Amino acid sequence: MPHAVGSTSQASQKIESFAQHLAQSKRVLALLGAGLSASSGLPTFRGAGGLWRTHEATQLATPEAFEADPGLVWQFYSYRRHMSLGARPNRAHYALAEYAKRNPEFITLSQNVDGLSQRAGHPSESLHLLHGNLFTVKCTSFYCGYTADDTTDPIVPALAIPTSGDDPTTTSALHARDLDIADAAIALPEVPLQALPHCPKCKDGMLRPGVVWFGERLPEKALQSIEQFVADPRPIDLIMVVGTSARVFPAASYVDIARTKGARVAVFNTDANDAPGSGITEDDWFFCGDAAQYLPELLKGVIGDLPETN
Repeated sequence: MPHAVGSTSQASQKIESFAQHLAQSKRVLALLGAGLSASSGLPTFRGAGGLWRTHEATQLATPEAFEADPGLVWQFYSYRRHMSLGARPNRAHYALAEYAKRNPEFITLSQNVDGLSQRAGHPSESLHLLHGNLFTVKCTSFYCGYTADDTTDPIVPALAIPTSGDDPTTTSALHARDLDIADAAIALPEVPLQALPHCPKCKDGMLRPGVVWFGERLPEKALQSIEQFVADPRPIDLIMVVGTSARVFPAASYVDIARTKGARVAVFNTDANDAPGSGITEDDWFFCGDAAQYLPELLKGVIGDLPETN
């Protein structure tokens, strides 16, 4: 069995074992997923509420979906932007950010698009966003190339979330309006194309969310950074897998690559059965529970006590 946390005495031993290894580690890699933001109250991509439960991811997160129905796609991402802006970084975000400030050989690969790591102060030079960012917008015109950061909520008035900021597509909200959650055409209003976000530079192209959709290439800069990190002849001391099963390429490969470079593996997940990549071994740690509880304690020997946050 891996070093999963069980009894109080066993938990103490494993925490101490991990802390000792971390204190001796130099080259460290972290792979972050949606579970990192669970304590911040954010649903995962597939856990978005209300009407969005009736849509497959491929209906909302592909270039083809955006071309077919940009209004629907923008409403989904406007909802996610709204939820993310209303959330706050949790103590796991802050612990990782503080560790990044103290260890220049710590590299973080995040599959999250919610912006919470950035808001926690994680240094941009060591944080690589594999799936982009909800708060980056890009022009869809081939000849324009406009891109910008934008945290306006809503990004345009037509995408405002009604009912005092609550999700109007939850079952209870729809029932209150005598609507059926299965009736997507009624549950969400049509948004005219001219009311969607358009490019301020070329004045012609429509803006799209700066996330990586299914079928699109991952950011070249992020891939180059991790390739350079693993190509270094020096060993990797540790990989921390936080809030992700790491079973989707290329994330699935990083655990095994790090292991071949000598890394010990530490997994932080609320699901004891959700092991990353090819699984975990006797030499790994598996901390089953809330990363916001575990990480500040486990990194304490390096980062000290985190300040209290409201």
